[in-house]
Amino acid sequence: MGWKKKFSGLETTLIVLFILVTIVSVVLIVLLATGEPGVDCNRTTQFIPECPSIHESERVDCYPDGGASKDKCVDRGCCWLPISETNVPWCFFSKNHGYEAVHVQRPSQKGFEVQLRRLPAPSLFGKDIEQAHFSAEIQTQNRFRFTITDPNKARFEVPHEHIKPFTGPAASSPNYEVELIHKPFGFKLRRATTKKVLFDTTMGPIQFADQYLQLTARLPSHNIYGLGEHVHQNFQHSTDWRTWPMFTRDAFPNGGSHNLYGHQTFFLCLEDNSGMSLGVFLLNSNAMEVTLQPTPAITYRTIGGILDFYIFLGNSPEAVVKEYLELIGRPAMPSYWSLGFQLCRWDYGSIEELKATVERNRQIGLPYDIQYTDVDYMEDKKIFTYDLKNFHGLPEFADDLHNHGQKYIILLDPAVATSARISGPYHTYNLGNEMGVWVYEADGTTPLIGEVWPGETVFPDYTNPACNTWWVDECEKLFRELKYDGLWIDMNEVANFKKGSANGCAANDLNYPPFTPSILDDLMYSKTLCMDAKQTWGAHYDVHSLYGYAMTLSTEEALKRVFPDKRGNILSRSTFAGSGKFTGHWLGDNAANWNDIKWAIPGLLEFSLFGIPYIGADICGFFDDTTEELCTRWMQVGAFYTFSRNHNAQGYKPQDPAYFGANSLLVKTAKHYLNIRYTLLPYLYTLFHHAHVKGDTVTRPMMHEFYSDPATWKVDRQFLWGPGLLITPVLDPGTSIVSAYIPDAVWYEYETEVRITPRKQQIDMYLPADKLGLHLRGGHIFPIQQPANTTVYSRKNPMGLIIALDDNGNAGGELFWDDGEARDSAEKGVYIHYQFSVAPGLLKMEVLKNGYADPHKLKFEEIKILGVSEAPSSMTVTHNSNVTAVPFENFQYDTNKKVLHVTGLQLELGQSYLVQWINEVYPEIERFDCYPEDNSNQAACEARGCIWKTANTPGVPWCFYPRDYGYITNPVTNTSEGLSFQIKRNTAHPKRYTDQSPAIETLQVDVKYLDNYTLQFKIYDPNNKRYEVPVPFNIPQDPAIDPSKRLYEVIVENSPFGIKVKRTSTGTIIWDSHLPGFTFTDMFIQISNRLPSKYVYGFGETEHPTFKHDLNWHTWGMFAKDQPPGYKMNSYGVHPFYMCLEDDANAHGVLLHNSNAMDVTFQPTPALTYRTVGGILDFYLVLGPTPELVVQEYTALIGRPVLPAYWSLGFQLCRYGYENDTEIKELYEGMKKAGIPYDVQYADIDYMVRQMDFTLGDNFAGLPALVNQMKSEGMRFIVLLDPAISGNETSYPAFDRGVEDDVFIKWADGSDIVWGKVWPDYPNITVDESLDWDTQVELYRAYTAFPDFFRNQTATWWHREIKEFHTNPNDTEKSLKIDGLWIDMNEPSSFVHGSVIGCRDQRLNNPPYMPPLESKHLGLSHKTICMESQQFLPDNTAVRHYDVHNLYGWSHTKPSYDALLEVTGERGVVVTRSSYPSSGKWAGHWLGDNTSAWDQMYKSIIGMMEFSLFGFSYTGADICGFFRETTYQMCLRWMQLGAFYPYSRNHNGKGSKRQDPLAFDEKFQNVSRDVLNIRYTLLPYLYTLMYEAHSQGSTVVRPVFHEFVNDKITWDIHKQFLWGPALLISPVLDEDSYVVHAYVPNARWYNYHTGEAIGVRGQWLDIPTPLEQINLHIRGGYIIPWQEPSNTTAYSRNNLMGLTVAIDDNGFAQGSLFWDDGTSIDAYEKGDYYFATFSANKNTLVTNIWHNNGTNTADTLGLGYLKVWGAGNIPVVKVTVMYDGVFELIESFNFNHNLTTQELVISLKDKAYFMNKPIQVTWKTTF
Repeated sequence: MGWKKKFSGLETTLIVLFILVTIVSVVLIVLLATGEPGVDCNRTTQFIPECPSIHESERVDCYPDGGASKDKCVDRGCCWLPISETNVPWCFFSKNHGYEAVHVQRPSQKGFEVQLRRLPAPSLFGKDIEQAHFSAEIQTQNRFRFTITDPNKARFEVPHEHIKPFTGPAASSPNYEVELIHKPFGFKLRRATTKKVLFDTTMGPIQFADQYLQLTARLPSHNIYGLGEHVHQNFQHSTDWRTWPMFTRDAFPNGGSHNLYGHQTFFLCLEDNSGMSLGVFLLNSNAMEVTLQPTPAITYRTIGGILDFYIFLGNSPEAVVKEYLELIGRPAMPSYWSLGFQLCRWDYGSIEELKATVERNRQIGLPYDIQYTDVDYMEDKKIFTYDLKNFHGLPEFADDLHNHGQKYIILLDPAVATSARISGPYHTYNLGNEMGVWVYEADGTTPLIGEVWPGETVFPDYTNPACNTWWVDECEKLFRELKYDGLWIDMNEVANFKKGSANGCAANDLNYPPFTPSILDDLMYSKTLCMDAKQTWGAHYDVHSLYGYAMTLSTEEALKRVFPDKRGNILSRSTFAGSGKFTGHWLGDNAANWNDIKWAIPGLLEFSLFGIPYIGADICGFFDDTTEELCTRWMQVGAFYTFSRNHNAQGYKPQDPAYFGANSLLVKTAKHYLNIRYTLLPYLYTLFHHAHVKGDTVTRPMMHEFYSDPATWKVDRQFLWGPGLLITPVLDPGTSIVSAYIPDAVWYEYETEVRITPRKQQIDMYLPADKLGLHLRGGHIFPIQQPANTTVYSRKNPMGLIIALDDNGNAGGELFWDDGEARDSAEKGVYIHYQFSVAPGLLKMEVLKNGYADPHKLKFEEIKILGVSEAPSSMTVTHNSNVTAVPFENFQYDTNKKVLHVTGLQLELGQSYLVQWINEVYPEIERFDCYPEDNSNQAACEARGCIWKTANTPGVPWCFYPRDYGYITNPVTNTSEGLSFQIKRNTAHPKRYTDQSPAIETLQVDVKYLDNYTLQFKIYDPNNKRYEVPVPFNIPQDPAIDPSKRLYEVIVENSPFGIKVKRTSTGTIIWDSHLPGFTFTDMFIQISNRLPSKYVYGFGETEHPTFKHDLNWHTWGMFAKDQPPGYKMNSYGVHPFYMCLEDDANAHGVLLHNSNAMDVTFQPTPALTYRTVGGILDFYLVLGPTPELVVQEYTALIGRPVLPAYWSLGFQLCRYGYENDTEIKELYEGMKKAGIPYDVQYADIDYMVRQMDFTLGDNFAGLPALVNQMKSEGMRFIVLLDPAISGNETSYPAFDRGVEDDVFIKWADGSDIVWGKVWPDYPNITVDESLDWDTQVELYRAYTAFPDFFRNQTATWWHREIKEFHTNPNDTEKSLKIDGLWIDMNEPSSFVHGSVIGCRDQRLNNPPYMPPLESKHLGLSHKTICMESQQFLPDNTAVRHYDVHNLYGWSHTKPSYDALLEVTGERGVVVTRSSYPSSGKWAGHWLGDNTSAWDQMYKSIIGMMEFSLFGFSYTGADICGFFRETTYQMCLRWMQLGAFYPYSRNHNGKGSKRQDPLAFDEKFQNVSRDVLNIRYTLLPYLYTLMYEAHSQGSTVVRPVFHEFVNDKITWDIHKQFLWGPALLISPVLDEDSYVVHAYVPNARWYNYHTGEAIGVRGQWLDIPTPLEQINLHIRGGYIIPWQEPSNTTAYSRNNLMGLTVAIDDNGFAQGSLFWDDGTSIDAYEKGDYYFATFSANKNTLVTNIWHNNGTNTADTLGLGYLKVWGAGNIPVVKVTVMYDGVFELIESFNFNHNLTTQELVISLKDKAYFMNKPIQVTWKTTF
């Protein structure tokens, strides 16, 4: 028995107090246990830090100066949370540090500007700048600059020689987007195409004080390279809390993390295996440090100047380096001789020892170009002197070097001795005093005294113009005495053996700043000058790290004076950004040990990034005695340093090669590899030319070439010369086995010439003591020259080529050649430039520039071709049309090696040649069909001048072209905007069709560089105007005139004529028409293109059984036809566009802009052949380089896809065969009752009077009223309109007014309408449908006329007829208030062939060549009108239907779209059956009259993906099939699939049973309802994708490989597809199948139905799929906007919005939402819309509103739900929302965290959070 007690008021009060105390105690215990930051109540400060709940990897150090404690941390207003990891900051920034934006000015002429105000937080180091100015410059499409400055006070800014102020205008359509976050201020820079955040400064607060500037940025990956100068033991940085100081310093590179000689703030970040990369450069010369942390993120801390950042985007790492060097200055072009081997040592002691060293190395025959002398050559180490005692005769020694073809380089330090010379005054010092050239103490008048090698010294101020004059004069004086060839400038950090000065340094904020970066010795003036010293550019504090840079600039001026016509050679120890424009660099004073030989390679690679390609390390080590083994291995690898110098220090044993003995292994291997170096110098010199003019790297990281392979990202024990030579050294003692990575390419051992088998794998490479790993990459051509002991002599020797063939037998390369030392030879055009290319059996040596006559009359005498599969039977050389046979004894083929060696050639340098090797056996895959017509035979074949040879392989042509069949190129005219030239038919071969189709003997070729990624070339008759397609494209106004920025290079082949297009970043030939068979006659044109891979997609409209084309001899016809989908049957539209994936995952697209009947043949070469029966050849190439970018670039050209009305994304029903309007009404009411979402109802031709447009049949008299009722209830209605108009009526306004307006197509003589027959029936007849089809057409179908929609009057007539149908002027009750148009039969289709009386011109209807079209034996007029029918373009130009037939549907679409919009006043939707490129600007498309068959389901996926490529985002297939009766299971599975067609319509044909959901049982209806509810839930996401397609050209139905292009498994997937980047659809496509074998790409994926991560990636998965389910997966890293569904979108649009946050592996997600009123015309173009992005980071979601204008209704769009997938398995206990700046705590009953599925569901439906305001949601696992 229970009992209850009533408590007194006092008791109740005590209980409440007890509960409150308990709660507070629990909270305090939790805080203590968890370490959550708190506030010290004993402190008087009013600042309360807002401490973020973040992962430890995201902490930004608030105490970088060391010695942090809780008290010190709190004093700075920061957050204190100790953990066990000591390298993780315990003291980190709060969220209320930094700045806030108080005014945003956008846009400006250059970009935009923001005024910043410091948030009221404690200072770290004092003197904070309260108001700051943020300026952003959109400098180029790939370069973004931002600065943070003090608007009230000028601060030091780097006076850079090359970087000039940006004056605007801001670049249009940059490849990045910038999102501003106002408080705390920061920004996120995203890649425009992928929306990936590349640089996110919101992770930590900006600090901007007088002597402490800090910025943190989150980066997209851990693949970070660069920053210097330090010893980085690996090329790829560690992000494990590593801090690197930058402040130029004379220090030993011994492997520590201290600062070294140079100041290089640039780094490169490879985003992922797409190759997309970014670079970041901080233009700041003050002492600084950078910290890399595991987020991944970078923090910069600098102690002066301004924050001046440049961010560069590129499609590859190499592209980013090019962008960077365009800003700071591209590298100097070295003298040819400077690429020779070099010797030096500190302290030869005497000229006798110097001479002995030179002589012994000459005696052993060592290739050896340059001798140095170090500081010991001077008198008492005084610069601009030499030691008259120990180095007496030094000038004569220099002369002797020159007489032996060698060069002499001397060292100069900056410091100048104050003491006199032995013989008297030291004029150099005295003159400097007189001119006032020194660095001064803080008073600005007293020279700062220090100590360097000569003792007491002063220091030149190279920033002083007077100093520059003095330095130049002194260098000139010295040269008059001592004939040096280059200058080696050392100690220019600047080094000082005293700390600061002889007088010490004052105690002030410059010498002892509040914060000192983690530099060596932790003292600013250690081993250098006082920071308060004065220079012309400013305090030494600011310009210290510019000292070596300024000295380099002065030295360059000196060498211009000394060598006015020659390139002087400078080698500087200290460098800054841009130094490489003038100087090379060596890696400093290393040591003779195995660590330093290893660590040199990351150094070489880093300086390649920094724009200093002339780089090397002291071979064999500077300090310490080397060993013979170490020196041997170092001489091997050093032979491939671009700067190759053996150098060692005072007091150690000599280490020049000859010292080890003439017969030593060291000498033998050194000579061997130096001879290889000298052999390859033409290749190396050409690489330097590319660096000089384009910014390419020379010493190249492997990942620059093979970025799609993650195994290359960390390779730093191997390196490349350019793209083609792989160097693998031995870097460890006592071993002959090296673990080496072989990237994914064909490789040949240089020394054996044998192709190796491994690729894309790690191998153990055997390299005995005398061997280095050298491999030539297939696909590359290496110019060579016979070596000699110096380059003076080697440059006189014969030249040659080494050709390494790739898998397809192709290769390419270049040669740059000049006199080797003339200044500005490239800029002046005094050089020879060759383009080499090899296709199977043919080498083309084309001279692109011949501006130099080599005095040695050089010739190419030998060619080695590696990888030749068979021995040639003959060889020829063609020069100026003269063909010479190569004697048989001059070419040898090595069967084992597969090497063809050609000798005895005499090919003059500067002349173009073709070298051809012929094997009489034509490989089958190299045969190009000369007789594609039926019934070929040997006689007919040979009559065409072709070769007849049978083959056993199916599809291989027996009749094929000889190799020289085609045209021959005339001289090419090059302009900055393209190429122009003529070609002539090779008359050695007979004409093809003689009089039937006359050959055009001379053709014009125009190549236009439309922009950096788009190229056009046209081939046409210059003498007779031919038909050209009248479809306008969006041609860029400004051509791409800068070749360094173009993604492509165009190469013109001579005989036979062909065009090659090379992707410059990879060297891949993406278009190659240098193939036999090019034919251009009046009615037959053929051109073939060798493809770079077998992965080709596109061409239509034809039913394809796979998305990726089968290249095994398949031909596909293209000619618009009323032809239901079927294998190799040309259907409704024509799209001569394809996309090709190159083997390295780059992509490009090609459009043939030709509207005549055509076909394409694929063959396994791989190649394709186009054949068309008229017009011209007008090709457009877009270069991506990603598949998605290809589509975006293509749609930018042809027009972006239309943005359909929101309601058109709802489910739709249609049937051909509705008996009356009652049937439609009953269907509508039934769907309402069943609660199945449904927005659009159709009427097929049944609604008309006898199938006549613009009429309403008696059985449908009630249709207008029904439509009005449906519309009042949120529905929409679409009707069908065919183009054909009945001509057999006594009164039919549409026809009568059409005749009056002259809109119908007529015969060419204008005599009569070309009558056909389509659906309309004769009046007053009864159709007997039991008769066969042809009889019905003959007896019952009326004559019909076909409108000519090209004509302006036709568009006006069509508009009037639609308007009066919509709003009947005579009887308003008959007005049919349609919302959209379905235009059908517009191929145009006719039920009689040609016309009711046949056709008049058999030649046009049965051309000489008939493509393999459906029913081709009946000619082109089959099921359409006669080809001689005449039409008129808008300008009244007459055209034949023969030429424009494929454009009929295109011409029909725009007038229909324009009429619909004007008549309804809304956006609506048009769906067309026939289409051509750019039709997608106005219409969607359904895939035609399909069949109820299981295979049609997966083929519909292929069709949609193809139309995604074609620029159609609104596509779908008839759900459940049009023809034949469906089955229950098939229709149910199809309803599931069709729910994810963008155009989702169930439609079937007359005579079949109904197949709408109501035609089946309750289960069917339930499943249909469920899956359509999912569709309607996701419509905000789908609509946003439609917006992105409309605004950016991206795809909606997206092939899986568009997102995962580096996973080649995805390249073959066509039974799954994506909606955009984030929703993966894997439907059941087979009967009685309840398991789907689906591929799960490499990402985190969540089951849509459960919200749980599936835990599988990068593999196939068998997914159980019961009948009621379709497999849907959301990709981690994305945020999906959604909305509660309703029966129509009219109601669902008013429902609450939700966001699904699918967290990726790093805790991030992002998404976006586009919203407008759903129907307004041009809402996007008028700016009448809302657009927001969403980003989630670990536990916080933020919405950022980018655009909010007009009547978009976002102010009524409430955020009601948030789902977080991947929320973790620690319970979320607290959720807060900041809405419009106000925080609110969400009650615990409004969120639920499922720890099993890790789904967090937050309900906000009771709140008034609207999407037009910023919203931030945070969820925490602690209170």
